[in-house]
Amino acid sequence: MTKELIKGNEAVVKGALLAGCKTFFGYPITPASEIAHAAAKFFPILGRTFLQGESEVASINMCYGAASTGVRAMTASSGPGISLKQEGISYAAGSELPIVIIYIMRGGPGLGNIAPEQGDYNQVVKGGGHGNYKTMVLAPNCAQEMCDLTIHAFDVADKYRNPVYVFTDGFIGQMMEPVEFPKARELNIKKDWALLGNRETRDNLVNSIYLDPHELEDHEIHLQEKYREMEENEVMFEEYKLDDAELVTMGFGIVSRILKTTVDKARKKGMKVGLLRPITLFPFPKKQIKDVAEKAKSFLVVELNNGQMVEDVKASIFYSKPVHFYGRMGGVVPSVNELLDKLEEIY
Repeated sequence: MTKELIKGNEAVVKGALLAGCKTFFGYPITPASEIAHAAAKFFPILGRTFLQGESEVASINMCYGAASTGVRAMTASSGPGISLKQEGISYAAGSELPIVIIYIMRGGPGLGNIAPEQGDYNQVVKGGGHGNYKTMVLAPNCAQEMCDLTIHAFDVADKYRNPVYVFTDGFIGQMMEPVEFPKARELNIKKDWALLGNRETRDNLVNSIYLDPHELEDHEIHLQEKYREMEENEVMFEEYKLDDAELVTMGFGIVSRILKTTVDKARKKGMKVGLLRPITLFPFPKKQIKDVAEKAKSFLVVELNNGQMVEDVKASIFYSKPVHFYGRMGGVVPSVNELLDKLEEIY
């Protein structure tokens, strides 16, 4: 495949197919509907399985079943749909099943609206469902990363036997940009734990129930060790003009792109400003933020919510420097000039 002008939501689907995804189970919801539409078109052409579930609850449990057999499985939704999937995601984490979940955020709470927002950060990064589980969370900010990080999501989901989110806002999902697609993977990954319905895998067990408290504790300790390994090895971030930055801005998704332009304009005004963009929201780049804080005087966190990531930034630097927050909600996205005014106020 070559470069193509394509929506972020559609780049996700082509990335998944190139990564060897065999099954898509989902239910359309704005602003993620194009993912289901594109999957319905392209999965059958390549001999893969697309099935629209009767509900979001059914869709995530179909992913659970498919992943149990060792095939690469995915689903996609937005806020209300992901809320319905939470029980199934917790079950998948407890059963150590690799499932890729595409999450395109819209306004909330409740039905909210279909405009882009980032109010679901806590739901995904902090767990969302029941139990002591975590999922890796990848936050693309362009159509190219919608493709690339989806491919990466399948790899790390298999590596850790764990659900992985590709998590962004409606702007990035709906935006059309050039995407250069990589070559398709030749995948023959043997998963010794999978259930294939034959004699060889008869003794395999995919399970998330441990009636004995000590057995469950042992299982949860194993899961926590896996999450610590993620934090050690899988952090991703982007640095922009941080070498001499006195004021460090932070944001993800569409906000990070607006901030990059804001940083450029602030530099022209003589302000030493930079950008640190977390690409993995879990694992969060705590060490990198702490290192930057040794030189910087303060931080500005910008989010399309009520200040959910800002608490993670404060904790990363042990509350040692001022961390300012600027947020918009309801699908309102700040302009460059708006953010520039805020930078001048702080600086």
